[in-house]
Amino acid sequence: MSTSPRAFGVDLITFFHHDFWGLSDRAQLSDPTALEPVKFWNSVFDGLQAAGVRELEMTFAPADRKSALSAFGSVHAFRAELDRRGLSVVSSYFGDIEHATDISDPAVREAILQAADTEAEFLAALGAKHLVAGLPMRRNDPSGSGLLPVDMATALPIADLLHTVGAVTARHGVTLALHTESHSVFWNARDVDLFLLLTDPLLVSFCPDTGHLLLSGSDPVQVAARHSDRIALAHWKDASGAMREDVQVDDTVFAKHQPYFRPAGQGVMDWFAWARLLRDIGYSGGVLLELDVAADPVAQLTQARQFLENVTRTIL
Repeated sequence: MSTSPRAFGVDLITFFHHDFWGLSDRAQLSDPTALEPVKFWNSVFDGLQAAGVRELEMTFAPADRKSALSAFGSVHAFRAELDRRGLSVVSSYFGDIEHATDISDPAVREAILQAADTEAEFLAALGAKHLVAGLPMRRNDPSGSGLLPVDMATALPIADLLHTVGAVTARHGVTLALHTESHSVFWNARDVDLFLLLTDPLLVSFCPDTGHLLLSGSDPVQVAARHSDRIALAHWKDASGAMREDVQVDDTVFAKHQPYFRPAGQGVMDWFAWARLLRDIGYSGGVLLELDVAADPVAQLTQARQFLENVTRTIL
């Protein structure tokens, strides 16, 4: 049992519900004329403090590096505001690999490497240690019969790119950690086994997301236990269970995941087993929550924190 409370954090995708901002749709979130960066960040910081959450993972716009620099003018001013409020950035979600059109294209690969280098430099200036990356989404079978298999021919070029990205971020003292994302090539237990086998642990670490693993039908505790030496940090997220419906991977796929996610303690996740596992492997990170696009993020974060504090109090 730890001698001090474990820090709670959150991926800022939690604050992406347009109703919270009084906007008509989510697209307006990234429009600085509809939501000024300064207003966004100050409101997020206020919400984190109100919910008793001290750590954060940055993500897509408007919760990204460019928005922060636009709001505060420099990385140093951004960090000063974080420090003043007792907050800290622990990681950033990197979507450039996940959304790349063709990673075999040299120009695409070079753009990914440049973006990773810039992001890692920014994180290092904030004292953050992790760049969390999603992998490419699965491909639809042109015949219309489901999705194409994730085979060795698919995985090897991605693993090669990950080694290069990991080497780039390591120069800044930032670790690349792979995130399990529903309907990506890194989703279920077999995907995790495959990509962690193909990547060097000195360059590539693991960020299991419990909610997405549940949607795949895999047991997050078993998956994490099998790869405990690779875990750099983790996303704590609940879900109703496996997503068995057949879907096409397109612009609507992420919205189709959301009905399966649940508030912490209201899904099928065995949080006591999860906390015991992290204790047993010597996990030193905080409890990094992820609540997909919460309509009332402060209340929902507060509820999740209080529930998981009760779970972890005598374990972590």
